[in-house]
Amino acid sequence: MSKTKPFVLQVRDLVRKPGYSRELELTVPFGEVVGEGMATVSATRDVEVRGMLESVHEGILATGSATTVADAECSRCLDPTTLDVQVDFTELFAYDRSEDSEVFVVGDSIDIEQIVRDAVVLALPFQPVCRPDCAGLDPETGEKLVPGTARKPEEQIDPRWAALQEFQAQEDVPADSAGDATKE
Repeated sequence: MSKTKPFVLQVRDLVRKPGYSRELELTVPFGEVVGEGMATVSATRDVEVRGMLESVHEGILATGSATTVADAECSRCLDPTTLDVQVDFTELFAYDRSEDSEVFVVGDSIDIEQIVRDAVVLALPFQPVCRPDCAGLDPETGEKLVPGTARKPEEQIDPRWAALQEFQAQEDVPADSAGDATKE
């Protein structure tokens, strides 16, 4: 059973014809989850690729942009969210394997999947947020904070330093009241 490769493009009309070009339009899913962590592109999400394929002396130059939608979890409040992802790419698919290129024209086709995948993965945020003013979760109660709320946590004294609070309390007592206590 053969697996279709939707990102493999036939370039028979461009191979070894410098100066020839054609537009690239493609809308297909990756077929597997792309990315890891808090933001990923699901296997069924379509990726829209638009650009240009140009024949040059060294090979086929593919330039364009790809857009898709990533599913994410807000790093502040943990709510599910979606993110629009748009990336640009430029890659030369070389004819000659002795070139410094890592991608090649194979027969009469090129495979742009790895180029698009790499660009999308690099554009995914490490710490996605549902919106820029997301206040996150209250660390004490775990409840979602209202956006714009400035939470001031209660000051916690390290138990190892609690004994020093007694010295602070003695300094806070006015000298007159301390002297009156000794006279009685």
